[in-house]
Amino acid sequence: MPVSDVMIPTDDGERLAATLYLPDGPGPFAALLEALPYRKDDVTDSYGSTYVRFAAEGFAVLRLDLRGTGSSSGIATDEYPDVERSDLRSTIEWLASQSWSNGRVGMFGTSYSGFNSLQMAVEGVPALRAIVATYATDDRYTDDVHYCGGVLRAIDLIDYPLYMVAMNALPPTPAVFAADGGHDWRDEWRRRLDETPAWLLEWLEHPSDGPTWRRGSIRLGPDGIGYERMACPTMIIAGWADGYRNNTFRVVEQYERNGLPWRLLAGPWVHKSPERARPGPNVDDDVEIIAFFDEHLRDGQGSAAARGQVFVRHPVRPEPDLAMHPGVWRDVDTWPPNGARLVELRSSRQGIEATTARGDVGIAAWNSCGGGLPWGQPLDQRHDNADSILFDWQIDEPAEILGNGRVALRVRSDQVYGHVSIKLCDVFPDGTSTLITRGMIDLTHVGCWPADERGEVGRSPIPLTPGDWIDIDIGLEATTWTMQPGHTLRLAIAGTDWPNCWPPPGPVTLEVDRRELVLRLPVVDGLPETSHVFAPGAGPSDEEADGVEWRIEHDVLARETRVATRYGGTYEGSHGAIVTDDYRGELGVSTVNPALAWARGTSSFEIQWPEATVRSESTLSIESDEHRFEVELALVVHDDGAEVARRTWRATLAR
Repeated sequence: MPVSDVMIPTDDGERLAATLYLPDGPGPFAALLEALPYRKDDVTDSYGSTYVRFAAEGFAVLRLDLRGTGSSSGIATDEYPDVERSDLRSTIEWLASQSWSNGRVGMFGTSYSGFNSLQMAVEGVPALRAIVATYATDDRYTDDVHYCGGVLRAIDLIDYPLYMVAMNALPPTPAVFAADGGHDWRDEWRRRLDETPAWLLEWLEHPSDGPTWRRGSIRLGPDGIGYERMACPTMIIAGWADGYRNNTFRVVEQYERNGLPWRLLAGPWVHKSPERARPGPNVDDDVEIIAFFDEHLRDGQGSAAARGQVFVRHPVRPEPDLAMHPGVWRDVDTWPPNGARLVELRSSRQGIEATTARGDVGIAAWNSCGGGLPWGQPLDQRHDNADSILFDWQIDEPAEILGNGRVALRVRSDQVYGHVSIKLCDVFPDGTSTLITRGMIDLTHVGCWPADERGEVGRSPIPLTPGDWIDIDIGLEATTWTMQPGHTLRLAIAGTDWPNCWPPPGPVTLEVDRRELVLRLPVVDGLPETSHVFAPGAGPSDEEADGVEWRIEHDVLARETRVATRYGGTYEGSHGAIVTDDYRGELGVSTVNPALAWARGTSSFEIQWPEATVRSESTLSIESDEHRFEVELALVVHDDGAEVARRTWRATLAR
């Protein structure tokens, strides 16, 4: 199987580094593209096993380093800049024009490369005939790692937003970059170090929905046009323990409405390949992807009788590293599915109930977008439920939840600010409380998003009038669940969801009018159990927790709760690379005044090549009080032990 490094020219003279995997034989071949900023030759060199497998199935596969990342020239100015779509169009057209190509191209990928696959599906590139988007979103503001209901995501700050500062500061791979006409990799590295911005600052400076977030959001683009631009068959792979699951049903519903082919595979997984993600059951998703591309790029037959297979979860006692989730696979062939109905639940009790926001409510739910450990699964919710307003309903008849629930309620704050966190839980007969799904909103953002059909984001956030009632409608994250007789369905309302989200800017008491609360749940009857047979996945590694730290602690005298994480390791890449990465961080919040919160983290990469050893390290400190965020972000870079760059960014941002 021929494997080669290639450089693809852009319209403005930059060079995009790629690795091309060609099947044996003369072709013609359909081509597949994955485009990522995560360094194909070292940090994500292991992805190559997937490309080899796809090539063995007769597809030409191109793995691309995006502009300004890995061994591609240029500057990476942000996630999903406009020029990225131009670069990807050029790459798709390059693939379609090769002598070995049949002229049909597919895009695929997980997370970032799933995002840009969706983005390119609305660009109208004739050669792009199908995409597969795994764990990707259609709305970067409401359903990414940045903001949740208008509230800054907290635990994410010490992970992806921080480590991308360090990764973007690594140089091109010497052997790859020098082979392209003898270009000096250190010259390009210096350009990269001098000109690449810290993406995180851009995100922190735009806490409200707007053009920054509409770029790359196919739910509604900057021109006010949304899903109707989708122009090719799409397969969505989603996980119920992943943070990017909300696009799942939105996208297939729009495809259904516009008469375009779609395919859906939705399991219980975290943000990791379904082949080895927690919790199982695990499936070999490559088999499903190959069949989808065979159908749409080579006129094959496809693999599934129904267009969608959805795993409906059964109740299970919570474990942070749950390996297997009980449940059943259901076939879905249309959306909304046949047998779908909306169940409304109201409170049987009357009156007004109050809760005073405690800064550390939410620690049992942890992160909304778990991947590999330490980003584990939710714990028993009883601890958080104790500091929440509770609505309980006894379950008398079995029923299956499938979709996005919603909660309508009337709430008021005694301050000019206020956050509302909602968690839907399944309570076992012995009191164990398992998180099903959740929602979040900053009350000052009510009516600000999502953008309307004209692309207008709505009003800017405005302070509340203390004591005034507000009627709100909060969407819950997409999920599946089986309600079982003898269990209790619980809705828990609190004023914080930390450390998933940053706490409110001060002490606050929320009051809820129990008479006005309505829980609306999408329930489906009679969906058939699937006849589709999945190839089994290998499942999670027994060594996954080795070297991983995940701690929750309470400092009694300091009146502060803290959480801490650490993970990383050493592995090999291409061209003689040995990579060591390390990710660690801590967050803290006062249990007296939730405004007093902080996050600190460090991410580092070291790559040893025959030509040099390079190292980059980024550190972050964010502290808040009632009025502002104080941000300090630093980057230090070494070449063979000598410091070659040091940058510091500081910002004071209003809350």
